[in-house]
Amino acid sequence: MKGNGVVNDEAGALPGDADGSFDDLIEAVGPRLKGLRQQRGTTLAEVSAATGISVSTLSRLEAGQRRPTLELLLPLARAYQVVLDDLVEPPPTADPRVQARPIVRHGMTFIALSRRPGALQAYKMIIPPHSPTGEPEQQVHDGYDWFYVLSGRLRLVLGSHDLVLTAGEVAEFDTRTPHWLANPGPEPTEILALFGPQGERMHVRIRPRPAAET
Repeated sequence: MKGNGVVNDEAGALPGDADGSFDDLIEAVGPRLKGLRQQRGTTLAEVSAATGISVSTLSRLEAGQRRPTLELLLPLARAYQVVLDDLVEPPPTADPRVQARPIVRHGMTFIALSRRPGALQAYKMIIPPHSPTGEPEQQVHDGYDWFYVLSGRLRLVLGSHDLVLTAGEVAEFDTRTPHWLANPGPEPTEILALFGPQGERMHVRIRPRPAAET
């Protein structure tokens, strides 16, 4: 159990110990933990302070000399901002493609192109023809959005601007500005979208189209 806020026990072992497959798990988890820490430029002492796991336990985990229990891996996953599966089961090296499951929300299809939580997120969005219907209902939330139209037409109501973007055009905006997206055309609209936390700005500014001459 925990003593003085530092984890040192062997409780909560992961499945696989009984059939001998646990040795393979230890060999895989240790180098992965060390690689994540080195990628982030953090020390064992800093990880210890963030997770409550002793430096000696962290060192043994990385060296493959310590059982990677759930009680140890859960705070490490949070500290490194990865899902638990990324620590226990590495992605197949033979196929680098992201295996994404489409998510449908409000009639729009979202396909995740990145997996790291808490950072910049990449999606492919598909909006059905003439959707959504009705008057624009602008939304606000914290963050920063960047859109690249792959095909079709995208109507973007941003504050007082009412724009229609076509294939090859880009929009970027602070999501605290009221906004609404729609597909005004007869074909599906496909978009490459990047969603960032507040302050994560890209490098393209949205500009209203010049008013048509009459």
